[in-house]
Amino acid sequence: MAKTFTIIPIASAAAQPSVFAQAPSTAWHETGRGNLPYLADIMHRPLRDLRISVTDRCNLRCTYCMPREVFDKDHPFLPRAELLNFEEIERLARLFIHLGVQKIRLTGGEPLLRRGIERLIEALAKLDTREGKPVEIALTTNAVLLSQKAQPLKDAGLARITASMDGLSEETFRRMSDSNVPVKTVLDGIAAAQRVGLAPVKVNMVVKRGVNDHEIIPMAEHFRNSGIVLRFIEFMDVGSSNGWRMGDVVPAREVLEQINSRFPIRQVDPNYSGEVAARWHYADGSGEVGVIASVTQAFCHECTRARLSTDGKLYTCLFANSGADLRGPLRAGATDKMLSNLITGAWRLRYDRYSQLRHAATEQPGKKIEMSYIGG
Repeated sequence: MAKTFTIIPIASAAAQPSVFAQAPSTAWHETGRGNLPYLADIMHRPLRDLRISVTDRCNLRCTYCMPREVFDKDHPFLPRAELLNFEEIERLARLFIHLGVQKIRLTGGEPLLRRGIERLIEALAKLDTREGKPVEIALTTNAVLLSQKAQPLKDAGLARITASMDGLSEETFRRMSDSNVPVKTVLDGIAAAQRVGLAPVKVNMVVKRGVNDHEIIPMAEHFRNSGIVLRFIEFMDVGSSNGWRMGDVVPAREVLEQINSRFPIRQVDPNYSGEVAARWHYADGSGEVGVIASVTQAFCHECTRARLSTDGKLYTCLFANSGADLRGPLRAGATDKMLSNLITGAWRLRYDRYSQLRHAATEQPGKKIEMSYIGG
């Protein structure tokens, strides 16, 4: 049966106190079956998750995200005036929440490079969903600065953290990150996050054939019995700079076969509808691993994520080539209702399903937005 929608007014986004500026007005949203409000796109996918990129800068040069030959010392990063400030981020976040968002993840670039990031987390952590529950605030980091930041992040209200780590040996890690950062620095950051209670800590490993796939088993062995969830991500064709080829992809099925041959695993149910990682438990109870297979097992039909770029553009897909400008109208004096209508309009017209169409799309490649600009 087709879904029906009605348009109803919701309370002002300024109904909750803010540590930044207030922004009174009225937003609008759609309601689906039952009384739970949500905004749906053309494929009936609700808006549930918001990823906010707080900086386009990073202290690593991972080859699949910010290859050094492109993001070198002469690369024109965004000037500070073009970045959304914390008050602007909080105001837009409130509007997204009133349209159905329940989880916010801060990304980059490397979000811990954004000065005062704790103040933003403190403000966002005070927001409630339409159902009156706290919005979940998470953060993805390369963990280079995490040892010194873990406690302040926790104190500010951060709920969970995901660290990126693409190899356990110094040689592999430095090859993937194109840096001289020691593996110990990242491991110490991960341990600090776990120690202060940013749990469950998740570690993401992007797997590229012939580069770091030999470390699948060592990574699994290292994080077993640790309480940390290790997730393997298929190498993706994000942006236009990473030289992606299908031959570089290690399919999730192959990753799982490797692990199972050494440490038997069994699949378990997702934590929630639309979870991108397929979850597996070690049969001996020593922990959990996951795989994110956006290349070989596309999950576009369940994607509920919107992305807000560093300079305030709304992207409805990680593989998009353009976004809807929110910063311009915001700084020009747009009301909350106007901004909410822009968000609503963009999401209602959303038909993105790049991963399901990938092989046809790569026959006629186009320029896509870099992951460092809108977050992974």
